[in-house]
Amino acid sequence: MSSRLGTMAKLLNGVWFLCILFSFIDLSIGKSIQKKNVLVIVGDDAGFETQVYNNTVCQTPHINNFAKRSLLFKHAYTAVSSCSPSRSAILSGLPQHQNGMYGLHQGYHHFMSFDEVQSLPLLLKKAGVRTGIIGKKHVGPESVYPFDFAETEENNSILQVGRNITKIKELVQQFLGSSDTRPFFLYIGFHDPHRCGHTHPEYGNFCEKFGNGEKGMGIIPDWKPVLYKPDEVELPYFVQDTPAARADLAAQYTTISRLDQGIGLVLKELQSAGHENDTLIIYTSDNGIPFPNGRTNLYEPGMAEPMLVSSPDVTKRWGDESNAMVSTLDIVPTVLDWFNVSYPKYKLLKKDVKLTGKSLLPVLAEEPNINWDTVFASHNLHEITMYYPMRVIRHKNYRLIENLNYKMPFPIDQDFYISPTFQDLLNRTRDHQPLHWFKTLKQYYYRPKWELFDLNKDPLEASNVANDDSYAPILKDLRTRLLAWQQETEDPWVCSPDGVLEDSGAYKEHPQCMALDNNL
Repeated sequence: MSSRLGTMAKLLNGVWFLCILFSFIDLSIGKSIQKKNVLVIVGDDAGFETQVYNNTVCQTPHINNFAKRSLLFKHAYTAVSSCSPSRSAILSGLPQHQNGMYGLHQGYHHFMSFDEVQSLPLLLKKAGVRTGIIGKKHVGPESVYPFDFAETEENNSILQVGRNITKIKELVQQFLGSSDTRPFFLYIGFHDPHRCGHTHPEYGNFCEKFGNGEKGMGIIPDWKPVLYKPDEVELPYFVQDTPAARADLAAQYTTISRLDQGIGLVLKELQSAGHENDTLIIYTSDNGIPFPNGRTNLYEPGMAEPMLVSSPDVTKRWGDESNAMVSTLDIVPTVLDWFNVSYPKYKLLKKDVKLTGKSLLPVLAEEPNINWDTVFASHNLHEITMYYPMRVIRHKNYRLIENLNYKMPFPIDQDFYISPTFQDLLNRTRDHQPLHWFKTLKQYYYRPKWELFDLNKDPLEASNVANDDSYAPILKDLRTRLLAWQQETEDPWVCSPDGVLEDSGAYKEHPQCMALDNNL
């Protein structure tokens, strides 16, 4: 009898132990699922026309509120100044020259990432994370960038899923209202404040009239349009001070305020769904604003981006600013770190792939002292006709730009060409009128192979010191660093324009640049 009781006691103890064990496991799993959500919000050609970046005119109250729960990065940069290539870098963690998205994805441009690229949505999908995208996608192929939930320009009007903030709100409700209990990754690509004079001129140069309730414009129920006067805008140094350019900026401000209201709606839906305190949130943009020296350029206005990151786990730096230099290439490592997902070992075009970006999560806890003072960028094309490859390093207070196709004029995209700002510059140049700008069009078109700027002394990047002997050691150091990054990221342009890269056959193990003797 005592033996049977002893056996039963052991069984009961075992059951009790298993119950306790499984309760801890359930709590652990529940905590993991509760915590592991990510929301990435990307503005389209969005810049620093927000109050958190010291613009006192453009009203952005929702971004202001978000900044109170975020760390604001003062030195964030895109990896490429073009829409599709930048989004491919954001979603793959690889620069455009490595992932294959050399230019725009849509229409006859038709650029694609390589089939073997292991993108963020692909990796998260494999890891059991539910993925969703709303708004502008602008990358392909689908097999490389798959999402479980997708409402984009591929199956909707981009105006509706990218600018209609009520529609965007409803799609966010739909995604967050799912009964699927897996952790989620939601990517929202707003189309504001991108220009639309090229595609939808009836709505204004920035689609600032779309949905404003006027006759023929439709109505966006949740949008309260904010209008601005040309004479009150804060003129960036890289835009000419003329009535046409000021009116252009005023229209842009209106769509930035719409973007801000859209972000407010999205964050409210996140809160209503109970995920405000369990979701990592990142806000940034794809490239610079669509003005001279901005988008498609890799000067400061084309490369610098807004970036705010909010973690519910680390709150001590909420409302603070960071001086760390960060890149859109850091988004993939950050999200993978948050989900505790390892980046896989694989080959791309028979070459090993590794991420060069870093997780931002440690910076949310403590300002770094070292190793956050350098970022890189590469650009090949925007539109298919706009071949102007550039390679860039921003290191501490210096920017070095290599213009590979410097014998040709810098190209102008369709959107920007018909804009009031560019037409104003063009017509004033033709009529020999004052430009009220810090450059001439000839200087803008024709650039030397190397441009080196000392940003401490020359924040406007108006004085190229690449040929100044006193900067020779700095130029040499930056060129060495840039070349090392190109080699690390398997840049096919590494020998251009004065050499040919031989990296197969007899040169497979030791690739070499073979001189062309073309006097470049």
